[in-house]
Amino acid sequence: MQTDSAPTIHASCVLTGRSAVLIRGPSGSGKSRLAAALIDAGRNGMAPPARLVADDRVHLFAAHGRLLAAAPEPIKGKIEIRGLGVRDVDYEPLALVALVVDLAAPDADRMPDEAAGSVEISGVKLSRLPVAAGDDAILPVLAAISALHLD
Repeated sequence: MQTDSAPTIHASCVLTGRSAVLIRGPSGSGKSRLAAALIDAGRNGMAPPARLVADDRVHLFAAHGRLLAAAPEPIKGKIEIRGLGVRDVDYEPLALVALVVDLAAPDADRMPDEAAGSVEISGVKLSRLPVAAGDDAILPVLAAISALHLD
């Protein structure tokens, strides 16, 4: 399957358990930090085992009603750790996306509207977690992973 011809978006993606979390947000919103935190949580037993799919840019494509994610060739297995630079990590070449996390989301509320809980990408409807700017996303994301049974 040729993934390099698929469109890319500015995002990070982590496989956690059987499905992936797609992390979107503006530059500097913490996409790479959340990806690293999910990988660390999987390593420490606080979440299902996790592996990087892609950091900074993600190829997305729909197949058979599902959204798949992969890293563009030049950045496979690379993640930026703020203050340390780009590091090589183990990565998953292809993953099925089940949850979209939108960092610095303008519609992130303490008690979110039901409509905010889903999003459609390339014709595929996915669960969505909007996170307010400046909020630490790891605990709500871990709760969403558990609620969606992604483990």
